[in-house]
Amino acid sequence: MNDRMRIDKLLAHMGLGTRSEIKKAVKQGKVTVDGKAVKDSGLIVDPAKAEVAFEGEPVVYRDVVYFMLNKPQGIISATEDGRERTVIDLLEDDDKLRDPFPVGRLDKDTVGLLLLTNDGQLAHELLSPRKHVAKTYEALVHGEVGESDIRSFLAGVTLDDGYVTLPAELRVKDRERLGDTVRSYVSLTITEGKFHQVKRMFEAVGKKVLFLKRIAMGPLTLDESLPEGAYRELTEEEVELLRSHRRASD
Repeated sequence: MNDRMRIDKLLAHMGLGTRSEIKKAVKQGKVTVDGKAVKDSGLIVDPAKAEVAFEGEPVVYRDVVYFMLNKPQGIISATEDGRERTVIDLLEDDDKLRDPFPVGRLDKDTVGLLLLTNDGQLAHELLSPRKHVAKTYEALVHGEVGESDIRSFLAGVTLDDGYVTLPAELRVKDRERLGDTVRSYVSLTITEGKFHQVKRMFEAVGKKVLFLKRIAMGPLTLDESLPEGAYRELTEEEVELLRSHRRASD
């Protein structure tokens, strides 16, 4: 690796704090490079050669990547598949080299926000059932979604296998009538991720999901300027939001 970088960026990239927290740690003498305390958080180092330590513990730099993908329909959330196109097939070759994987999954016909990373620890934290990371969806639903459904979702609905969901926040955004048919535009925030959960929740109250899009996961919100099938690296601010969210939920 020949990429030289600021010591505060390197340490923040490795999840040891935000830039401001790293700056404070440097002032407190907690960061060393080649055995010497760092006095300037803007010090430029070569991660491949410098011996960096934080609070006495060696820091081994990994080239971590975080991509926000607006997943299109017809693509599966997997790293490889013998028959189907996967979200990894949407990446540029250079980005595939760093072995990112999808954090969680979206159904083949579901679109929207999917995080791809090679940061296994962060992925584990975001997917851990005990963390109850919120996920928000927009959906077009066949049927008239009303107050009774909102109350049912808030109380937790019983799925087809007998599982009772955690409380979920359902909001009706609009409705349209097509003859005798009513379709509802809704948003739904859940804090778990059972198989086909959103679709099964609506089936439990006699409705059918026609279209589903994830717009948020934890503190990360889908960039609406990102076309379906396109992706981009997360900004430093977005990565810090994810890391802060992880620390806050510990």
